[in-house]
Amino acid sequence: MRRTTALISAAVVAVAGGITGTVIWLSQPSYDDIVKDCAHALVAQSKAGGSGKPDACRDVKEDDYAALSMSQAINDLGWTDENGDFDENRMIEDTLNGTP
Repeated sequence: MRRTTALISAAVVAVAGGITGTVIWLSQPSYDDIVKDCAHALVAQSKAGGSGKPDACRDVKEDDYAALSMSQAINDLGWTDENGDFDENRMIEDTLNGTP
């Protein structure tokens, strides 16, 4: 009887630990969520006139952070249309007129 009780107790603890681990793992933000948060932080920082790497971007891969930063810089220069798409004509006009 004691051996059965011990095995049942061990099984219950193992299942509870597995469920807890799964719940914790599922509650973590995905990499896409982290990147989106970083992009929003860069926009907010730009509007506030700040600089540097926001804390929300600390877990973003360097290549992805560089792309997000460049995208924000292009937006800040006004070289994108109302949808955020690159507007080559606007960039060329600004370059020819000497206004970044």
